[in-house]
Amino acid sequence: MSTAQSEGDLLIKPSTTDHALYEPVVEACKTVFDPEIPVNIYDLGLIYTVTISEAGEVGIIMTLTAPGCPVAGEMPGWVSDAVGAVPGVQSVEVEMTFDPQWGMDMMSDEARLELGFM
Repeated sequence: MSTAQSEGDLLIKPSTTDHALYEPVVEACKTVFDPEIPVNIYDLGLIYTVTISEAGEVGIIMTLTAPGCPVAGEMPGWVSDAVGAVPGVQSVEVEMTFDPQWGMDMMSDEARLELGFM
């Protein structure tokens, strides 16, 4: 049995953007910064997916700018703490992935401007 993805499969699972907690969760993610880059992790494109259940259970799939990032072991906890403080959030599970690998094209225009790429 092959585990390779089919051509139509999404590399990044869609977020639950229509949930009332989505915007507050995104804002909470924007309070977390990579210590080496003066831009929040959301605008850097490190948050791939935010899923939110009806019960307020939040699942986040994220990545790092590089697998050897010095804060790789700490950043999921920072994200969990920030999102867990949002009123209405019952639980937070942060999953780390490197598939697909992060690229500079994942940054928001704000992040590109802040870092001098625009």
